[in-house]
Amino acid sequence: MPVLSENESITEINEDLRLIQHREGLTFGTDAYLLAAFMREKKNAVAIDMGAGTGIISLLCATRDKFKKIFCVEVQQSFADIIGKNAELNGLSHKIEVLCRDVRDLTHRDTQGEVDVVFSNPPYMKTDSGKRNEADEKYIARHEVCGTIDDFCRSATKMLRHGGLFYCVYRPDRLVDLIAALRGAHLEPKRMTFVCARAASEPSMVLVESKLGGAPGVRVTEPLILTAPDGSQSERARQIYENCNF
Repeated sequence: MPVLSENESITEINEDLRLIQHREGLTFGTDAYLLAAFMREKKNAVAIDMGAGTGIISLLCATRDKFKKIFCVEVQQSFADIIGKNAELNGLSHKIEVLCRDVRDLTHRDTQGEVDVVFSNPPYMKTDSGKRNEADEKYIARHEVCGTIDDFCRSATKMLRHGGLFYCVYRPDRLVDLIAALRGAHLEPKRMTFVCARAASEPSMVLVESKLGGAPGVRVTEPLILTAPDGSQSERARQIYENCNF
């Protein structure tokens, strides 16, 4: 059992996982679950989680054997330490390696070569938006302090093999920025799913799968509706949460 600081707590989540979190940091949410489920299983693949936070997405993927190995890249040392503790707590240290790095500084030396998959729940707010009086950990996690979406896409391209996949979850109101960044980094969007709280709601997030060097052409799937008309969880959302798979 890892030793917790007075600023850390353990939360029981699904997938039989326990998650150590900073009380002042960002907590996991729907976006983490859905990105983990959106990614296709590639059991022999090596992956990178860019901006890993507490490592929740990697933990969800590792416990489902989606990838053979995952490098969790996190710029904040406090969060990098938590990822290591979370991997140990859940018996996944053999699948998860932590790198305390700025994603912009990653090289193939860090991962012993090119990787098959990169995924990220990147900061989605510009530095001139949102409240600045929140804790520094939250501000850095939410805002493009340590890399813009262009930086994340370029770093993904640098680390991926040709034909490798880049997955991310992002805000629909910045979709144009995301698509421009992807194409600027030679990552061609191939699959896209919008997520809505209810059938009548505007999308609250978008999940995108892109391919390095892929041919033009994207498949926009039917939107994922999280809530049924009676207010309960939709059947499709329930199945995704149970199986960690779209």
